[in-house]
Parts: sequence; C-alpha cells; structure tokens
Amino acid sequence: MLNPRQIEAFRTVIVTGGVTAAAQALHISQPAVTRLIHDLQYSLGLKLFAKRGTRLVPTSEALSLYREVERQFVGLERIERAAKNLREGQSGRLRIAALPTFNVGFLPRILGRFMLDRPGLETAIYGSISSQVVEWVASGFCDVGFAQGPLDFPNIEVDMLTPVPGAAVLPEGHRLAEKSVLEPEDFIGEPFVSLEQTTPMRYRIDAIFSSAGITRQTRVETPLSMIACGLVAAGAGVAIVDPFTAFEFSGRGVVVRPFRPAVLYEIGVVWASGRFRSALALDFADEMRAAVAERADDNAASEV
Repeated sequence: MLNPRQIEAFRTVIVTGGVTAAAQALHISQPAVTRLIHDLQYSLGLKLFAKRGTRLVPTSEALSLYREVERQFVGLERIERAAKNLREGQSGRLRIAALPTFNVGFLPRILGRFMLDRPGLETAIYGSISSQVVEWVASGFCDVGFAQGPLDFPNIEVDMLTPVPGAAVLPEGHRLAEKSVLEPEDFIGEPFVSLEQTTPMRYRIDAIFSSAGITRQTRVETPLSMIACGLVAAGAGVAIVDPFTAFEFSGRGVVVRPFRPAVLYEIGVVWASGRFRSALALDFADEMRAAVAERADDNAASEV
C-alpha cells in the first residue's frame, strides 16, 4: 500500500526541483527525503529519478505519475481552502429573514457590503411580518432574523438592537416642513396616514396622541410603512413611520422630520433556541447591530 508521506515527498521533489529544497519545504532532513523516494520507487517498481551530476532528474514515468498525483493534491487543496473559507466566514450559505422595514433598503445595503469581502458567500433573503420571521428562524428555515419588538414567542432567543425613534413624513412643500421638530399638536386638522392596529408602533403612536388629547383625522390605514410613505408622497396625508423606511423615501416626494415625544422603534435579532449559530450569521448580526447603532447616533445628531 502506498504511503501518503512518500507521495508527498515525490511531489515536493518535482515541484521544488531537488532533494535539498524538498527537505526544507517538508521540514525534514535530506536523507529522510531520499529514503521516502527510494521506498516509493521500490513499492511501485518504477525508476522515478535518475542522477545527473548532483541532481535528481525525474524520468518520463515520474512525470506521468506526477500528473496523476497533482490532480489528487489539487482536490485536497480545494477541500482545505473550502474548509478555511468556511472556518473564517469567507464562504458558505446564509439565509436571512427580516421584516419589510429592513428589506426596503437598509438590510440589502449592509448585506451587499458584507458580501464584498466574502466572494464565496451565497445568501437568501426572505421578508414578511415579524411573526413569520420568527417562524422561519425557529423552524431552521433561516439562520437569523430581524423582527420588531416586543418578541414574546417560544423557541427563540432575541438580542435587541439599539432603539431608533420613528419619524414624521410629510409631502414635499407641506407647511409643516418649515418646522425642525414636530409634535402631536402639529397634526391637528391634517389628514393622517396611519399604520394598522396590528403593528406595535401603532399602539405607541396612539398612546402619545391620546395622552396629548389630540384626535387625528385618519384617512387611510396600512400595515406597511413603505405604503404609508408612498401615500404621503402622493399627497394623501402625513404619517409617522419607522426611521429606516422614512430614510429610504427622503427626497422622493417626502420630507422627514423628527417627532416628539419619541416613538421608539425596536428591532430584535432572532435566533432559534438551542440551535448552532454559524460564524457567518453571527458576523452579519454584528454588522447590522453596528449599522443600527450608527443610524441611532445620526438621528440624535440631526436633532441637536
């Protein structure tokens, strides 16, 4: 039976051009290399090298054998390289679930940058409401998810990201755009585009206006901030939406202003309980955590 060490010595002698260089590459002595080559020739019944002065020159049989050996080593090197890339998070497959707020633009930008340094990475992104995001992650269909808090579901673990305050969105040219910050009383008499009652943010907005004793003139309801922003851009009214969607629509027929008191928009990173978290998923979650914190800092700076 062939000895893998003999094959390695044989290949190294041909690649490096001699026994001395092969010994250095293999970190063994020259006599050890010579012994490995001798034993290989004996096992194969072939003369693999001929002496030419002080050098060993491969025979035609050796060159033919080398071509076969090299195919095997290329395969092994590919396996080692693939394992290294997986270990270092440079390749693999990452399945992400996120609510539409993130998918409208924020998450794809972060993921695009994330993929630039990982040319071997394959990804899949799925978008839906928070409960569906949780289901996809809990079932193992997705590796990591991003959903709106609070998240009181079984079989998941949640890491909350930095809360970011929601924003008021107005049609371009609207009279309220002259103000730097909007408050509940500014919305008196204004047609209002509201999020549906199924959204956590709707409850927080309602509570703020109720505490201020102000009734809005709700003209239309929608579960999605992107639809609300589209309606605002078309002049259907004003709205208060999450900061990520507001940012995407800023300058597209929409003016964005801070709203006080703050309506905090909270996103959690969703993991399946007891399931292995891949290095890729953990790294991407860290990228998103940093990006959300940066967005929160930018919002705070813009209100100073």
